Amino acid sequence: MSSTAPQDTGHQRLWSVDEHLADILAAVRPLEPIELQLLDAQGCVLVEDVTVPVALPPFDNSSMDGYAVRVADVQGASEEFPAVLTVIGDVAAGSGDLPTVGPGQAARIMTGAPLPPGAEAVVPVEWTDGGAGAGAAAGMTPASEAPEGAGGEVRVHRAAEARAHVRARGSDVQAGDLALAAGTVLGPPQIALLAAIGRGTVRVRPRPRVVVMSTGSELVQPGEALIEGTIYDSNSFALAAAARDAGAIAYRVGAVADDAETLRAAIEDQLIRADLLVTTGGVSVGAYDVVKEALSAVGDEDEAGSGVDFRKLAMQPGKPQGFGSIGPDHTPLLALPGNPVSSYVSFELFVRPAIRALMGLPDLHRPVVRAVLEADKALGSPVARRQFLRGAYDAENGTVSTVGGSGSHLIAALAHADSLIVVPEDVTSVEPGAELEVVLLG
Repeated sequence: MSSTAPQDTGHQRLWSVDEHLADILAAVRPLEPIELQLLDAQGCVLVEDVTVPVALPPFDNSSMDGYAVRVADVQGASEEFPAVLTVIGDVAAGSGDLPTVGPGQAARIMTGAPLPPGAEAVVPVEWTDGGAGAGAAAGMTPASEAPEGAGGEVRVHRAAEARAHVRARGSDVQAGDLALAAGTVLGPPQIALLAAIGRGTVRVRPRPRVVVMSTGSELVQPGEALIEGTIYDSNSFALAAAARDAGAIAYRVGAVADDAETLRAAIEDQLIRADLLVTTGGVSVGAYDVVKEALSAVGDEDEAGSGVDFRKLAMQPGKPQGFGSIGPDHTPLLALPGNPVSSYVSFELFVRPAIRALMGLPDLHRPVVRAVLEADKALGSPVARRQFLRGAYDAENGTVSTVGGSGSHLIAALAHADSLIVVPEDVTSVEPGAELEVVLLG
């Protein structure tokens, strides 16, 4: 695990937010590529260029339900003097044996069906009488209900230019074109394109498997009854949801009691399904901070290069942090504080970038903007600490206001925030109207 020298404040050594993040990202490597089925590859990063094997569409086809005609046969057609054509058959999507359209003839054609030989354009059914011998038609009689609709005569009330309502072969992409470049994140439109050109699988960096584990004997799972001195475990749910939001496959482990050996065993059990481990709680200096107790000496027992380093950061909330690796595969582990707001802010700053680095994504961080502070009075900030306040961002006016107080236990305020307001380390008071950096969470 590489590290950047932390600042020395005399009584305690503090890492800056940037130093801690740089240390994490220096140790995290993108996951090895694998071949996945298309739907399993959603959200993943493509690791190879994909070229088009066949033109798309692969043949000239109709963009409308109507009639395939020769241009000369409908020239000058009008409501008063319609062109009367003999209908020689149907051409449906997927048709293979196509009729040839000769002079004075037309073929009923459906959207997506191949343009038959001899036809030069498609007239929409609304430009015709639909073969019913009346005025303009609104639609076609289904072939299953009236097979005779494929024969007889049709009156065309408007002329059509050559290639009207015809989608040309290769008008979307040509064979040999670059469909998607390596580095593309596969969303629904990209998945659709891959399927359209016949790709059933694709080579990508997989979504990382992130195991989230909360610690604390006071924690009770939602849905169970609270007894005196207990609280519901919200952190593991928040962080597992945040991991999914970042693009990971998240596994949530119910709260582990404050026992170092139990925690060590639980973590070791999870290594088989983890590309990244995230713990919350037990990293401060209390007598029952078991994550620190359980993992501080892990490097002495594991292979060389493993170990978890516990640090104090020059930030609020989230001062106590842990980072390192564990197990035979040196699985990265991030140990976050237990206070709900501290753990969530820490996730956004450190875990989310790590997850996205594992995925090989180019954009590791949330968008950052600058906004003007709206407040009734000046906001205080601790000396030599980068403070992250919950905020409500107004994009239209370019302003941001605080939501709730600065306490690291205030979950309700966090639920109504859409951003983090960043107060730099060298600022201890922020006046209303000041411009600040804002991290957008949504």
